[in-house]
Amino acid sequence: MDFSKIYREEILEHYKEPLNFGTLEDFDMTSRQFNPFCGDEIVIFVTFQNDKISDIRFQGKGCAISVAAASMLTEHAKGRSKEELTKFTEDDMLSLIGIDVSETRKKCVFLALGVLKDCLVQNAKF
Repeated sequence: MDFSKIYREEILEHYKEPLNFGTLEDFDMTSRQFNPFCGDEIVIFVTFQNDKISDIRFQGKGCAISVAAASMLTEHAKGRSKEELTKFTEDDMLSLIGIDVSETRKKCVFLALGVLKDCLVQNAKF
């Protein structure tokens, strides 16, 4: 079985029909970041309950990898604690998307992670 093909297909599905795409009317924190190298932009809206993410949405535009990464990360983040997510690394993000990416494309993969971490830091109570 060709797992790389399966992961590439999953990236395309998340790009075409991203999970958690949209905004939240009521949110506790939001952040936006822009990747000037390729024009990707991601905005994340987060609602916390008992120090865990109870709801999360994102909006953005960009390449398939940046949109898919935001979709996959927001799905992964639901129900997780701030502490758990602040420990989520770039290596964890690469594992989450499941494909090999070049050094220049890693900025696309890590954009949503940077936005989420910004939300966690801004809203940190510890």
